[in-house]
Amino acid sequence: MVAVRFIRFTGWPQSLSIGGMNHSPSRATATAPLAAKPLPANSSTRERDGQWLLIAGGVLLGTIGVFVEEAGQHPLVTVWFRCAFGALALLAWCLGTGRGRELLLSGKARWVACATGVLMVLNWALFFAAIPRTSIAVATVIFHIQPIWVIVFGALFLREAISPLQWVATVAALAGLVLTTGLLDGAAAAAAASHSPGYLAGVLMCLGGSLCYAGVTLLANTQKAISPYAMALWQCLVGAVALAWAPWVLGWPPLGAAWGWLLGLGVLHTGLAYVVLFAGMARLGLGRIAVLQFVYPLTAVLVDWSVYGRTLSPVQLAGVGLMAAALWTLRRPRLAS
Repeated sequence: MVAVRFIRFTGWPQSLSIGGMNHSPSRATATAPLAAKPLPANSSTRERDGQWLLIAGGVLLGTIGVFVEEAGQHPLVTVWFRCAFGALALLAWCLGTGRGRELLLSGKARWVACATGVLMVLNWALFFAAIPRTSIAVATVIFHIQPIWVIVFGALFLREAISPLQWVATVAALAGLVLTTGLLDGAAAAAAASHSPGYLAGVLMCLGGSLCYAGVTLLANTQKAISPYAMALWQCLVGAVALAWAPWVLGWPPLGAAWGWLLGLGVLHTGLAYVVLFAGMARLGLGRIAVLQFVYPLTAVLVDWSVYGRTLSPVQLAGVGLMAAALWTLRRPRLAS
């Protein structure tokens, strides 16, 4: 999860997030009028490729929970390995593609990258700690409430205007969140309590992590010149340095499968996933990205069911649907008048 920035279309922050990262299109896309324009001959192929890249990235991110659970390490150790392996993977890709100059930050940009790195470490740590206490599906869906906090913070601190429709969608998303937790569903709550006595703590961790994620979004918006790859790499580097003590104090993983799962978190879910997702986003419009970003939580729900046999109750599924509909309404860009 790496947050890059959000975009304003009609006076409020619209964030597009997949797997914990927020993305705004290239400057050309962000500043161009939204009115219809003649498309180049290869535009349909470009959009189709972008869709498949975004779907592939979302499906890949949807398996994060399995890697976290199978690694079986302390959340801070898991975060450190993801940061360390992810930084190496992203650095190799950036240098191999001639993007090395993008990584050189100075002044305020460097401080913003470091600050977002600290928040991302907290975000990942809370997310990884919440998964065994709730489930992959519940934790992932709850974390996707992050755009709501961005809207609320934007209204409170940035004086962003929020329309009545946006308020309705915000309330609907929060209602969906409550239903998704299962705390109002007697059967689901009992099953959750028997699965993990720390279920409520896990839900609170998810909410805390999503708040950290919203903070990353707002901070990253102050430095739009930082490329997505540079922001992602700097966040991983900050995490690798800040948590370098974790495996020494909390214990190194035993030799064997755990190292493979942790390597996958860094190389697959950080290096490969980010490259694939950013490449897909660069080929698509904001509306299409807003829809396809729900591939990630949907995959997480299906993976949790197919691998561990954990299913959401009908009430929880209704909450997921309500959240998805509300967030899609909030995130879809308006056509220019």
